[in-house]
Amino acid sequence: MKSVTVSIDVPQTPEQAYDFLDVMSHHERFTDHYLTGWRYDGPGRGVGSRATVTVALGGVRSDVDIEVVEADPPRRLVERNVSAAGRRLAHGTYTIEALPGGGSRVAFTYAWVRAPLADRLLAPVVRSTMRRANRTVMRRLATELARHGSTGGA
Repeated sequence: MKSVTVSIDVPQTPEQAYDFLDVMSHHERFTDHYLTGWRYDGPGRGVGSRATVTVALGGVRSDVDIEVVEADPPRRLVERNVSAAGRRLAHGTYTIEALPGGGSRVAFTYAWVRAPLADRLLAPVVRSTMRRANRTVMRRLATELARHGSTGGA
């Protein structure tokens, strides 16, 4: 299946955006419209930080195991996502680049490595649903980045 990428421009520097995204528990703040029941494991940030969440998207609910598998501060974070009893394997990659006038562009790419037959048969619908959900994620991320900066990193 083709990957889905969404992005947003934010006033924070790449270092500020990366520092926020590097903390696994911060992701709950901007994804809880479709990822709920966050349960954390491993370190709080960086490679090895993990969470198990319940995804409710497109009328389907299932658990997803998320683990940070690569980190390249302040440019890139890669998460491995496993769900559907191991039949779905994907990578979620955040890339952060400085903008010429200041601030950053934060992009998120969801790329399927392996997908169940139903996902493949309904690929256009699945991709559209993921794109819509992740556009909301990006808008909410921008709000949380602003809130995080105004509270001194709390």
